[in-house]
Amino acid sequence: MSKKLHVQTTINGKETELLCEARQSLLEVLRDDLRLTGAKEGCNNGNCGACNLMLDGRLVNSCLVMAPEIDGRKIETIEGMASAQGLHPLQQKFLEHAALQCGICTPGFILAAKAMLAKNPTPSEGDVRHWHAGNLCRCTGYDKIIRAVLDAAPACAGKCS
Repeated sequence: MSKKLHVQTTINGKETELLCEARQSLLEVLRDDLRLTGAKEGCNNGNCGACNLMLDGRLVNSCLVMAPEIDGRKIETIEGMASAQGLHPLQQKFLEHAALQCGICTPGFILAAKAMLAKNPTPSEGDVRHWHAGNLCRCTGYDKIIRAVLDAAPACAGKCS
C-alpha cells in the first residue's frame, strides 16, 4: 500500500483537504474520491480535452496533473460554474444551441471557452475554433459548439475571468 499524501486546495471556492497517492492524477482524485464527475476521462493522455479544468486560472488537462501538485492551489471545475442564480452564460448558451449530445466532451468545451473568453472577450469564429483545437467531440461536428460560444461571449463579459 502506498503512502498517502495530505493535500490542501481550494476547489470551486471551497477549502478542501484530501489524502492521495503520489501516482494519482487530479482527474482520478476528483472523480473517484471527491465525486466531482464533470471532468471526464476520454483519452487519459491530454489529447481530447474531456477532463479540462481551471488550475490557478489556467486551463489544464486534469489527467496530466498529478494530484499532489494541487497542494495550495485553486481549482475550478464545471461543477463550480453555475450559481444559485442559475447557469453560467456559457452553460445556458450550450443548452440553447443544443451544443451537446452525449455530454462527454461538454464540460471540457465549456471550460475551454471560459478560459478563452477571459483572455479574448470578443473572439472571431476562427479564434474560437483555434482555441478549441485541443477538444475532441465525436457527436456534434463542432458548429453548434462554436455558435454557442460566440453567442455567449457578450453575456460573459466580466463572468469569465
